[in-house]
Amino acid sequence: MLYQLLFSLHDHFGWLSWLNVLRYTSTRILAATLTALLLSLFLYPWFIRTLQKIQLGQVVRDDGPQSHFSKRGTPTMGGSLILFTLIIPTVLWADMSNPFILLATAITAGYGVIGFIDDALKVRRKSSGGMPGKVKFLLQCVVATLCVGYLYGSDMMPESFRYRLALPLLDFYNHDIVLPSLLYMGLAIFVIVGFSNAVNLTDGLDGLAIMPVVIAGGTFLVLTYAAGTLIAGFDIARYLNIPHIPGVGELAIYCGAMCGAGIGFLWYNTFPASVFMGDVGSLPLGAGLGYLAVASKNEFTLVIVGGLFVLETVSVIVQVVSFKLTGKRVFKMAPIHHHFELKGWSEPKVVVRFWIIAFMLALVGLATLKLR
Repeated sequence: MLYQLLFSLHDHFGWLSWLNVLRYTSTRILAATLTALLLSLFLYPWFIRTLQKIQLGQVVRDDGPQSHFSKRGTPTMGGSLILFTLIIPTVLWADMSNPFILLATAITAGYGVIGFIDDALKVRRKSSGGMPGKVKFLLQCVVATLCVGYLYGSDMMPESFRYRLALPLLDFYNHDIVLPSLLYMGLAIFVIVGFSNAVNLTDGLDGLAIMPVVIAGGTFLVLTYAAGTLIAGFDIARYLNIPHIPGVGELAIYCGAMCGAGIGFLWYNTFPASVFMGDVGSLPLGAGLGYLAVASKNEFTLVIVGGLFVLETVSVIVQVVSFKLTGKRVFKMAPIHHHFELKGWSEPKVVVRFWIIAFMLALVGLATLKLR
């Protein structure tokens, strides 16, 4: 919106000719990132005070680590402002006629509503239960299905490779691994719903989830920009042997806003946290990452880039399966970050070491561009 308004002025007023720079995606990525960061840093003090005033405090699970009991009452649902500082800069600086951007904002808002209802029920009932799991999962599937249905039911994806898999170690243009349409769309839905819940599971320590989200968002900034941008007629995607998808480069602005909003939130969420994200933040951020992977055909690259989230999810699955089959637990507690807490690691040590792992995995994900 703001982008279209300002860009239109450069032709009408000679002294505003410098606004021509807004036609470059890279300029608007920087603008969106800074806007999101500044909005976060400016609004969170007021937002935290408001949450405290209306007594929206965190409900801590009784079977969790005892060190977490002191966190009861810390303001939660801070993810509401993350969504605001993610969506507003995207709307301001991105081309809102671009269907990839419209879907990104829609899926973020949709999962945000699901997370908001879940958090509100937890606070109202003073229980960590929230929305019934089956209902929440069904709603997540509905939003993801609508998104994927539009993405692949329209002409957004080039027909020539719409259902072809893009594998991290293979030249996209020299293999022909194509899935049936319904199977491919099922995979896309699984990626979105799966990563939404994976980020939600990871959000258990102060700052643990948000920094890996920022790292993954920054990685997909590069991937979406490369997949959808031509520079002076040069096709970056073809050079890197990844699919060129016209229009998907605009999602790099959404990624920039995600990074700015996440870093702004981390300022107040770092140990000891002044505010918690809640499901209203973790669910849409995870779904957003899943959507970025699906839209840029990086579903399998996301498994590498978001490997920390995968690890957290697998630890829960392994724990549950092991206990049901053998009556024994593999970990002291799942998700796995609680296992290391109970082994004696301090919370900041767990968080920072997991950040380092997330950063290393992001580098591996980017390295696959050259290996293709």
